[in-house]
Amino acid sequence: MKITELSNRLTAVFVIAFILFFGVLTLSEYGEKDFPEISAKTILNGSFGKVLESYMTENFAFRDRWLSAKADIEADMGEKIVDGVYISDGRMLGTEGARRDISLKNAENVNKFADNYKGTVYFTAVPTSSGVYAELLPDYLLSNPEKSQIATLYDGLADGIRKIDTYNILKMMNESYIYYRTDTGLTSYGAYYVYRAVIQKLGFLPSSYSKYTISHVKSDFRGNLYKRCFYDGTKPDILDIYSYSGGAEITDCTVCTDSGVTYKKQPDNMDFSESDDIYNMYLGEGNPFVKINTSVNNQKKLLVIKDSTADCLIPFLIQHYSEIAVIYPEYSEKNMSFFVDPDNYEQILFLFGIDSMSNENLLEMINK
Repeated sequence: MKITELSNRLTAVFVIAFILFFGVLTLSEYGEKDFPEISAKTILNGSFGKVLESYMTENFAFRDRWLSAKADIEADMGEKIVDGVYISDGRMLGTEGARRDISLKNAENVNKFADNYKGTVYFTAVPTSSGVYAELLPDYLLSNPEKSQIATLYDGLADGIRKIDTYNILKMMNESYIYYRTDTGLTSYGAYYVYRAVIQKLGFLPSSYSKYTISHVKSDFRGNLYKRCFYDGTKPDILDIYSYSGGAEITDCTVCTDSGVTYKKQPDNMDFSESDDIYNMYLGEGNPFVKINTSVNNQKKLLVIKDSTADCLIPFLIQHYSEIAVIYPEYSEKNMSFFVDPDNYEQILFLFGIDSMSNENLLEMINK
């Protein structure tokens, strides 16, 4: 047998053994409960093969370590963008912002809603970390900066809607720990400064920062940007929960699912540490409707229509209202009236990350 032929056979055996070893390891690690369902129909129509391929790709043994090693090598070779994440000296930033188109259909839906609502409507669009730290990105990723996206959205809102600026406040604070290094979202400290801007527009004096007690939940958190590129060179994040010393408390919290099932719960989830979703730390798992009653005795009621960006602000708002209702449009196929009558609330606050405003169907449910 020729040496070349022997080498080819040994290579083939090695590759097959490698695939079988890691295939078996993958199946043993994740268990049968996660394995895609096998049926004659899925085998005959070819769909099982595609699902199996996707399953093995997503759950391949030591996948995170392989991807982390790949990201580290690319960064060491001078590659700044790994799987859509820009890696700067101190943080990660998403690169999709310049390609984002803000849908003015969302502004139209808010305008239509405001025309039929008796109280005052407020709107806050919060930038991602890529918007506030835009100067770290290369020029070709700044063709449509988030500051311009927010301005476009606000220009589309009717004059009677009160727009709240958070971009400039966060920009001024950008040397502080206001955004996570490995995630697009606000830290609790950053959320406090957004809260200050929001609550003053809503007509209240903000609570003093010195009144809050800080609890450290986790010191090695790696967020959604890390999970896209698995680069280990950026310092992990610290997760904090703020509680108001001697302030108002939650007396009741009711959740309603999209099927209409209601139940009671505590909104803050201190068992967050193993969750993949950072925002579960504030209001728990996502549900389309949450109603919070507090010990504040002023009979003031606020309705918040939001995405997950707002979750970290809700705990600060508790000090000012006897009732806060929260609508999360992305979690519901129902219209808003299924959960709540907006006219029962004196103020309505729309609070979204600017990245959510590219979804043109996001706010359709408020007018159905």
